Amino acid sequence: MARISVRNVAVDFPLYHGSSRSLKKTFFAAAAGRVGKDRQSRMVVQALGGISFELKSGDRLGLIGNNGAGKTTLLRALAGIYEPVAGEVTIEGSLTALLDPNLGMNPDLTGRENILLRGLYGGLARPAIERLEDDVRDFAELGEFLDLPVRLYSSGMMVRLGFALATAIRPQVLLMDEWFLAGDASFMEKARGRLESMVRGAEILVLSSHVAPVVQAWCTRVIWLEQGRIRADGPAEEVLAEYLGHPLTPLAPDAADAGVSAEAIVAAKV
Repeated sequence: MARISVRNVAVDFPLYHGSSRSLKKTFFAAAAGRVGKDRQSRMVVQALGGISFELKSGDRLGLIGNNGAGKTTLLRALAGIYEPVAGEVTIEGSLTALLDPNLGMNPDLTGRENILLRGLYGGLARPAIERLEDDVRDFAELGEFLDLPVRLYSSGMMVRLGFALATAIRPQVLLMDEWFLAGDASFMEKARGRLESMVRGAEILVLSSHVAPVVQAWCTRVIWLEQGRIRADGPAEEVLAEYLGHPLTPLAPDAADAGVSAEAIVAAKV
């Protein structure tokens, strides 16, 4: 039985003033009241603070909020990429994080070698790794490029390999950032059925998206993040309506049953 427990989680990022990018980050964070100091008296941006929630099997959680609200940071904390400076994240069940097509890739290895590493990391036996390789090879359609170093791939080829790898193993807990879907429209049309099947099959879904119809269709609960903290947490339609400032348009019955397709997300990006 899958479960997620997040208790009073905080994530800080240190500020390094040696670059204009860091100075820009400092300026905007200070304007938002999110600059503080850690235990070593270093300046930090308080990316998340006081985040708590529980999810059980069957839950579908959407994360909404403006850019910089902390949605992707929270997803990365759930995935174990960022370590909280306070609080605790507990996840029970197998997990897949669809956050970045390049996540976990070694650019100096070939596509085939990256598939092998992913299988070994997932604890798969040799026969299962061979099936994984066949599945990824057939879906990504990279041909002879599968035996070339990944650093030679085009961005489109990286998306194909990353998507095929990330969706080949079906998890109990699925974390997904909509930017994972920023591939070419023709490929995402092919990927639509694979993605929707994965979403339906997961026991717990946590999705970050700016596209209200996607959240409305795929999620039963929504957390609205603002300046790294929870502003609202409740039923999807209620929180979305509060966030948007107007009632939601009811979804068509078939959209509500099947979920909004990946092409709807792609269309929102074009």
